[in-house]
Amino acid sequence: MVEHDSPQLDVIFRALGDATRRGMLARLALGEKSIGELAEPFAMSFAGASKHVKVLEDAGLVRREVRGRTHVCRLEAGPMASADQWLRHYERFWTGRLDALEQLLRRDDVRKSKSRKQGDRK
Repeated sequence: MVEHDSPQLDVIFRALGDATRRGMLARLALGEKSIGELAEPFAMSFAGASKHVKVLEDAGLVRREVRGRTHVCRLEAGPMASADQWLRHYERFWTGRLDALEQLLRRDDVRKSKSRKQGDRK
């Protein structure tokens, strides 16, 4: 069952709601990156990138490890499963709606085709 009132889900969607953080997650999907490497494509400071990483950490999407002076991050994709489950619940709803629309449009096409054929006979 999908939990609709989950504080953790709120935190995950808040983290995913920012394009910079989604970009960071995409880069982390390729492997571990330092905060500096995560900041680079966005032309932001270490402090700015670190704030984004903190939001991702709070959501459980990223784990940060300090190695000497370097902060290394890695993706923790597990929490995204609950967001995915929530979205899939609505995917079933929309799939049903779109299937019904497709049937309606097909019936309308058949009706128009029959109407044209009857017009050709006159």
